[in-house]
Amino acid sequence: MAKKAENVIVGISIGDLNGIGAEVFLKTFEDARMLEFCTPVVFANVKILSFVKKALNLNANLHGIDKLDQLLIGKINVLNVWKEGVNIEFGKNDDVVGGYAVKSFTEAVAALKNKEIDVLVTAPINKYNIQSEEFKFPGHTDYLDQELDGDALMFMVQDNLRVGLLTDHIPVNEVSAHLTEALIRKKILTINKSLKQDFKINGPKIAVLGVNPHSGDNGVIGREDDDVVKPALKKLFEEGVKVFGPFSADSFFGSGQYEKYDAVIAAYHDQGLIPFKTLSFGNGVNYTAGLSGIRTSPDHGTAYEIAGKGEADNNSFKEAVYLALDIYHNRGEYTELTSNPLKIREKQEEKKYS
Repeated sequence: MAKKAENVIVGISIGDLNGIGAEVFLKTFEDARMLEFCTPVVFANVKILSFVKKALNLNANLHGIDKLDQLLIGKINVLNVWKEGVNIEFGKNDDVVGGYAVKSFTEAVAALKNKEIDVLVTAPINKYNIQSEEFKFPGHTDYLDQELDGDALMFMVQDNLRVGLLTDHIPVNEVSAHLTEALIRKKILTINKSLKQDFKINGPKIAVLGVNPHSGDNGVIGREDDDVVKPALKKLFEEGVKVFGPFSADSFFGSGQYEKYDAVIAAYHDQGLIPFKTLSFGNGVNYTAGLSGIRTSPDHGTAYEIAGKGEADNNSFKEAVYLALDIYHNRGEYTELTSNPLKIREKQEEKKYS
């Protein structure tokens, strides 16, 4: 495999083959300009993707390979991680197809761990049909947290709108039990580091939303904000982390208050993702911050209702590829600068006199 330094190897897990994952992948890379600065390798089967391509009348030239060292720069590589055929029925929830989504994903993660790919972009899965005796994770993030170094955090990104979560795929009635000062501290420090190394933001400002309506109204509507959230934020602020809140969640986004901060942290899944997707749906990206490897994903699901009809919008998937590439380059620059303090000083001087 001849790798050019400027051409990032983007690994792609194919997701649920009965959904729109293969379609948005193919639509993204049938634009030849994408291959000028990255080379994709999708973990699937070239015959299956050729079937999808033909069914949707798409024009992507696929290059099948059996080993990653056969990968060719400037081609749409398809690593055959299985040989047998798969019965594709667009729009159908199928446990067998879910098993192939898991196989694609776990093989791609192994390649990321072994540095055989530079970044990973995951197409949507069905969280129900991926469950088995071998794979008992509610989604991508939990498996990545197990396999890669660091502490995973779901971070939704669209331009300067960034929303992180203190808790993600847990029932609402369990949120309070999970919220501890230790958890809040860990998640905020993860976000703070990610903003610096992944997004090139110096001295980031972070807003935290309250758990309860009106952040508890001084204990009238729950004690979690006063007893747990505020003390954790106070200690972090005293340590130099620019963290603010807790803010009342009901008006925070509608008033535009979020625009004053580099990131917003929500207490639970829907508190953060409903406003995020309302503001950015179709352009947002799910980024797993805090890990040694880089993984992004589009902000939508399998979309069974339009699968196989050629109607899927690939913009979010394309943005997921762009963000993965940006973070890859930003991390490289951050590592270089932090390992050489003199270069940091030079950068500061350049900025001062430019």
